[in-house]
Amino acid sequence: MTESQQSSSQSQAHLAYLALERLIVTLKLKPGSMVTEGQLIDLAGLGRTPVREAIQKLAWQGLIVVRPRVGLRISLIGPDDHLHVMQTRRALEPLAAALVAEHAGDEARSRLTECAKAMTACSINSDLEGFLAADKTFDDIMEETCPNGFLTAALAPLQTHARRLWFANASIGQMDRPVDLHVKVIRAIHQGSPAAASAAMTALMDYLDTAK
Repeated sequence: MTESQQSSSQSQAHLAYLALERLIVTLKLKPGSMVTEGQLIDLAGLGRTPVREAIQKLAWQGLIVVRPRVGLRISLIGPDDHLHVMQTRRALEPLAAALVAEHAGDEARSRLTECAKAMTACSINSDLEGFLAADKTFDDIMEETCPNGFLTAALAPLQTHARRLWFANASIGQMDRPVDLHVKVIRAIHQGSPAAASAAMTALMDYLDTAK
C-alpha cells in the first residue's frame, strides 16, 4: 500500500468512526441495542474495512461491545458513568488545556476560533446536535495540539461518553452556558495563557459535573 493509499484508508476509517460515534452519542443507536456489521456499514455509508476499523475503535472506547457469534451491542449507560467520567475529566482536562495554550500554533488557534463561532451559531439556532458536532471538533483539535499523547489517549473515550451522557439529559435551553464556557477556554488558549486556560477548563468541568 502506498503512502497515499494508507492516508486515504485512515481518512475513510476516521469518517466511519465520526458517523457511528455521532449516532451513538445522539442515541440514534440506542444503549443496549443489538446491531450488525452490515447495519453499521449502511449507516456509515462507507466500506466494510473502514467500518470495521471504526468498530474496533468504538469497542476500545467502551461504546460498542463485541460479542463473538452473537453480534454487536451498543453499550448501556450505567448509573455511575457520569460520576466516573467526570472524576477523571476534572483531573485531566485542565492540564490538557494548559498544554494546548502553551503549544498551540496559529493554525490551531484559528481552528479553535472557528469552532467557537460554530458553537455560538448552534446556540443561537437551538441546534443541539450541531453543538455536539462542534464539541467533537473542539476535542479533536485539542487532541491534535496537545503534546502529551498519554493524556489525550486517556481523555478521548471519556469525552465521547460525556457527550452521550449530556445529550441523554440535555435540553435546548441548556446550550448557552456550556457554549459560553467553551468560548472562554478557547479565548484563553488563543491568548496563550496556560493558567487562564486551565482555570477556564476547570469552570467548564464544574458545570458539566452538575449538568446531568
